[in-house]
Amino acid sequence: MPYLNSPVVPAGTLARMPQPALPAGGGLLLRPWRAEDAPAVYAAFQDPLMHQWHIRSADSEEEVADWITQWQSGWKDERQAQWAVVDADTGELLGRVALREIVLGDGCAEVGYWTVAGARGRGVAASATTALSHWAFEEIGLHRLELSHATANEASCRVAVKAGFAAEGTRRSALLHPDGWHDMHLHARVRGDRASV
Repeated sequence: MPYLNSPVVPAGTLARMPQPALPAGGGLLLRPWRAEDAPAVYAAFQDPLMHQWHIRSADSEEEVADWITQWQSGWKDERQAQWAVVDADTGELLGRVALREIVLGDGCAEVGYWTVAGARGRGVAASATTALSHWAFEEIGLHRLELSHATANEASCRVAVKAGFAAEGTRRSALLHPDGWHDMHLHARVRGDRASV
């Protein structure tokens, strides 16, 4: 039985091109992950704040190297698109921004991000998320991006709002963290919404 609508974004759109580097505001660059990023990612995941708001830990640089391999293959599979957020001048790793759960046919994906401890409070996550959203809408043609964070994570909520993601509601007891089940705020941005950064 045929569908009544054509895919929002045709299959193969990502796989046909190399993953691009994306300039972002504030002297940031979003670039594809490299194998040599493993030590910096491992160091970032030793931060206790990462353990508070994320469900993953890193036990070794070798484990992180496997993550990076998976992040790289996610582009070819069109399941996810992950970028290192770096200082455009020095190349220093400042964080990560990603499209997860990509469904090209429906024109949607989920945004995720984190920053290293030394980059927090500088607008890195909001600028990176804004740049990624612009690319996803204007270059790829996605229609809707979603973003979730624990309701107690006020810093992440500020990032979402600055990046133009409107609050849509609370998903009760939606994600299991090490300290128990967390309610999650759901934010979304659709094509045409504007960011404040």
